[in-house]
Amino acid sequence: MAFRPLHDRILVRRIEVDEKTAGGIIIPDTAKEKPQEGEVIAAGPGARDDSGQLQPLDVKVGDRILFGKWSGTEIKLNGEDLLIMKESDVLGVIELIDKMWKAA
Repeated sequence: MAFRPLHDRILVRRIEVDEKTAGGIIIPDTAKEKPQEGEVIAAGPGARDDSGQLQPLDVKVGDRILFGKWSGTEIKLNGEDLLIMKESDVLGVIELIDKMWKAA
């Protein structure tokens, strides 16, 4: 089944974090928090402004993003847990350091 978000909504897959700390301590499932990092897997065309002009989204499919702890609506699609959220719920796009150094 395919899913196409409308307006300024995006479909996000959470990126799981390591189960161990840097010191090697294993974190039990009961103490884990849901990850606040994800990958955009689908994006709507954008929202319309007051004059009716389409304002494209700043995020695109494949972007790795950071979002708030309680952002979005959890859904299950094709057996996978995903989030639908508005672009305004996105705190920022995570860029790899290698890309940043090459651009400089």
